[in-house]
Amino acid sequence: MRILIVGSGGREHALAWKLAQEAEVICAPGNPGIALVGECVPVAATDHNGLTALALAREVDLVLVGPENPLVAGLADKLRGAGIATLGPGADGAQLEASKAYSKALMVEAGVPTPRFETFFDPLSAKAFAGSLLMQGKGVVVKASGNALGKGVMVCSEPEEVAEAIDAMLVDREFGDAGAEIVIEERLIGYEFSLLTLCSGTDFRSLPVAQDYKRALDGDRGPNTGGMGSYSPVGTVDAGMVARVEASTVKPILDAMRSRGIDYRGVLFSGMMVEEGVAYCLEYNVRFGDPETQSVVRRLGNGFAVALGACANGAEIPSIEVLDDAAVTVVVASGGYPGTYAKGKQIELGPMPGGVEVFHSGTSVADGKLVTAGGRVCAVSAAGATQDEARKNAYQGAEQVKFEGAFFRRDIAS
Repeated sequence: MRILIVGSGGREHALAWKLAQEAEVICAPGNPGIALVGECVPVAATDHNGLTALALAREVDLVLVGPENPLVAGLADKLRGAGIATLGPGADGAQLEASKAYSKALMVEAGVPTPRFETFFDPLSAKAFAGSLLMQGKGVVVKASGNALGKGVMVCSEPEEVAEAIDAMLVDREFGDAGAEIVIEERLIGYEFSLLTLCSGTDFRSLPVAQDYKRALDGDRGPNTGGMGSYSPVGTVDAGMVARVEASTVKPILDAMRSRGIDYRGVLFSGMMVEEGVAYCLEYNVRFGDPETQSVVRRLGNGFAVALGACANGAEIPSIEVLDDAAVTVVVASGGYPGTYAKGKQIELGPMPGGVEVFHSGTSVADGKLVTAGGRVCAVSAAGATQDEARKNAYQGAEQVKFEGAFFRRDIAS
């Protein structure tokens, strides 16, 4: 089996690492870490014609589209139009992530449990609704409706914070077009988890549950990021909870899309919050999560590649072996992230403990040396017989990633 992975981040490296155990892997454009497990071809994720030509020339059995932006732009439609089996929804299905306003409206239509919300273009109306939530003693979450790379979410508990968040999006346009429309949502209090579900249009099968950490600093402080770490399994989420979420959150939204003529073949990411025993959907994404994927793939045995192929071809999805191991992933980031940060800092990777993989995210090669090229530089992912063992090894590995300004959270899976 020959698989083409589109993308260049840590998620794509983790997928390439796992799939290379079962198939021949090509990645476009890839990164220095991916080059260690597969072939990298310098075709950008935005070059739809180039990617289609590459897939046809190399006679791949499957194209897996990693990032959301190419999906929103219709890459999967183009590939399938050329007769290429593709894992990833078309542009119509990708709207589930491209617009939180659209996604929330579809949740209501499908009867998916979600926090109380309203959508706004006007800052005054937004502030009035948010103020009404605060007067009821509720916290407020302000979200950019468009894709803000995981950073367009602000959790507020004071009127001043709410006003600043709304103005940042609708007035100052800090998130550009992504923040031209916003969602104001009631904040729930509970625990979160991420459910990644493979969907073939006719069938679905969920992968092991993971939990990620969005805030930059320990204790869930600091600004939102693309994700600073993850772990799996999640002790508070048992098989019964997963089954209930599949029934309340996964199946209804897939049925709602199917009723609109959307053939959803790809990964459905359900971001969940459990408050007082009830699971609410905070958001959907239309691709593998990052850094959840880095932990999830560490817990998969045989059958992953075959299952992805079945999804892309609209078939029944076979079972995937799930290992008993626990996994913990710690993201090492550039100083200043998610704000302004420097690039081109030389990276030194020391010896890693057993069971540790370093998944590259923001790296490149300059003058023959590995250097930083992004905010999230790499994800150190450890598997172990217990979560404590995996956590210990992940942090020992993170200490071996050295570059000027490097930092990471110290409380992942604590």
